[in-house]
Amino acid sequence: MRSGYDFSGAARSKYYKRYLENTNVVVLEPDVAKRFKDSASVNKVLRAYIKNPKRGRGPGPMAATRKRAARS
Repeated sequence: MRSGYDFSGAARSKYYKRYLENTNVVVLEPDVAKRFKDSASVNKVLRAYIKNPKRGRGPGPMAATRKRAARS
């Protein structure tokens, strides 16, 4: 910080409430964060998921039960 700045008249936490109203911070686990280069890429994937949430989920927990029932 440069020595010429004067914060003696500054108000602490002046915009704190406004900041809380307009932000949504999500912390990614390190292994997940490695897969994304920036927030735009995370948003792109999340928007695709929102559009079609069933895509990419896999067969589901009842798939093996249905296969056994179909064989009988």
